[in-house]
Amino acid sequence: MNRLKSYFLFSKEHRSGIVLLLILIGVTQLSYYWYSNSNISDKPKDDKAWLLVQNEIDSLKQSFSTRKDTIYPFNPNFITDYKGYKLGMSVAEIDRLHQFRKQNKYVNSAEDFQKVTKVSDKLLLKISPYFKFPDWVTNKSSSTSEKFHKFLPKEKVAIVQKDINTATREELIAVYGIGEKLADKILNDKEKLGGFVSMEQFQYIWGISPEAIADLEKRFVVKNVSSVKKIAINDLSMKELAKFPYFNYALAKEIVVYRTMNNGIKEIADLTKIKGMPNEKIKIIALYLEF
Repeated sequence: MNRLKSYFLFSKEHRSGIVLLLILIGVTQLSYYWYSNSNISDKPKDDKAWLLVQNEIDSLKQSFSTRKDTIYPFNPNFITDYKGYKLGMSVAEIDRLHQFRKQNKYVNSAEDFQKVTKVSDKLLLKISPYFKFPDWVTNKSSSTSEKFHKFLPKEKVAIVQKDINTATREELIAVYGIGEKLADKILNDKEKLGGFVSMEQFQYIWGISPEAIADLEKRFVVKNVSSVKKIAINDLSMKELAKFPYFNYALAKEIVVYRTMNNGIKEIADLTKIKGMPNEKIKIIALYLEF
């Protein structure tokens, strides 16, 4: 009995150890309980997320399925082998269409399409609402005919050439390739020069195309040069010479130097000896000069 009793007698150290053990057991139990509950509470969230993903997948599948069966408007003249297969046409029907097109012919109605391909009435009824033909096929009206008519060759009308120095802004705009800005520039240059002396001058106006120059030469010629402003190249100052459209300040300076050293400029040949002189324009420039 005493021996059995001794088993239930604990020292202070033993009691402290037992208490610590009980605490550890309690903490372990609480931790396990908390972890289990947290997993259970997270499951609905995971399930909800999974359901959202699955719904999106199902939606995409349905969309793809719908798109797969959708027929968009198309021109039946250009049905490929794959397109014809998707529409439900047989190989023979597709081949008939391709053979017809190789002759550079076109079907212009659902009736034409069936006549060429020999598709069934059922298939034609299914796909013909999506046939899309060019506007000129579907809208054969007098208005379309009138629009087409303006592209037909017109009778040639004899052009009476006018004096370029009397040309109006409207007459210049009527020239092929010349718009409002170019017409204004031409009139401005004419004002500065007092008039044009040669149709070749338009080659040196920036922005005028060769086609526009050709049309100008058909419509206009130089007839009257009485208004042209001639300049006394041996008398004008450097500043006055620089105002001439075909000169600039640097060239005006070279002109003054040359005429001072050579007792004046006497002929066209002297112009070629002046540094910076645009030789390609000398014949035109000379017509504006007084020696």
